Amino acid sequence: MLPKLLAPAGNMDKLIMAVKYGADEIYFAGKTMGMRAGSKNFSNKDLENGVEYCHKHGRKSNITVNITPHNDDLKGFEDYIRYLEKIGTDALIVADPGVIEIIKQTAPEMRIHLSTQANTTNYYSANFWYKQGVNRIVLARELTFIEIEEIIKNSPKDLEFETFVHGAMCMSHSGRCLLSSFMTGRHSNKGDCAQPCRWKYHVVEEKRPGEYYPIVENDEGTFIFNSKDMCLVEHMQRFVDLGVKAVKIEGRMKSEYYTAIAVRSYRNALDETLIPQEQRNTQYWKEELEKASHRDFTYGFYFGNPYKDGQLYTSSSYIRTYDVVGIIKSYNKDTNTAIVEQRNKFSEGDILECFGPKGKHFEVKAINIRDEKGNKIESAPHAQQIVQIDVLAEVEPYYILRKKVEE
Repeated sequence: MLPKLLAPAGNMDKLIMAVKYGADEIYFAGKTMGMRAGSKNFSNKDLENGVEYCHKHGRKSNITVNITPHNDDLKGFEDYIRYLEKIGTDALIVADPGVIEIIKQTAPEMRIHLSTQANTTNYYSANFWYKQGVNRIVLARELTFIEIEEIIKNSPKDLEFETFVHGAMCMSHSGRCLLSSFMTGRHSNKGDCAQPCRWKYHVVEEKRPGEYYPIVENDEGTFIFNSKDMCLVEHMQRFVDLGVKAVKIEGRMKSEYYTAIAVRSYRNALDETLIPQEQRNTQYWKEELEKASHRDFTYGFYFGNPYKDGQLYTSSSYIRTYDVVGIIKSYNKDTNTAIVEQRNKFSEGDILECFGPKGKHFEVKAINIRDEKGNKIESAPHAQQIVQIDVLAEVEPYYILRKKVEE
């Protein structure tokens, strides 16, 4: 069996995109207890709609309650758990043993997935958590393939393991970082990290206050804590062979476009492990991931400690080579007309790329752009403007149009 593909959703639009592009399980959060407070997240009604949408399309819903809570954070938590159980939540992602205890007492049938925040790096810990009622463990990101194999071999057969394969990495061990709370008062372990690891730094000598010595590689400075992004799309066969239950994409705060690109690439790369090596499009899926906003890629710790090769020392900026310009809302194959919701400006004559969940992208020339009433226009400059364009190839709702960023 292939590992399940687990995708992030920071809001309902991203959840729909993750489902449309092939994720097996979606993880998202309510307004409390989740590790991404900067994401809009889901109101209670949105949670209900999200779970329902997942189930309607045969997917699983995993709700995060994985902050490191203080006493006040747990007030009313039992009621929240009862609500999540009532709406049909498939599993809760948890990091704290106290939270696990509350879930077991309040909703004993609820599946519990242990968050990567719990730092599981050995099979003794895995066996301990299994005895506490944990069904799946999201392993720490600081493990090699060899270590993961050893953990799986020395753990109960019905204990599931999940591993991260794509997205931003933390400079601290599995996200256990205090920089943000110390420097800004925003608590990273309560989901509100300000990412000070991405900032520029200078050195000050004790007896020379006010004299700042830049730690520089170039004119922009050196970003000494700034990690590269993880990308393992080339190595899906390794995860299949290991027998992990799920592979996970990071990025609840990223865009709908990122969600589509990441899920599409890993969905196809996973499915292609079922066909001969020479028929796979592995390099293409890697190149597609490079067309979403990203930092330089690394394999993380899977092949051993990356040391300096896992860090970015010259910039904390993202690499962005393409902009999404529109999302297909509907298509009339009799008139070859696509209704498009604009995301970034595009103009008559622009060469665009179009893609959907399956297959490779294809080019579309923006011709005969019209507004909603059918009036000819030269460009679509307004956010979420509804326009019509001619598309000769048959497309479907949620196909995406993108444009190469001009250098």
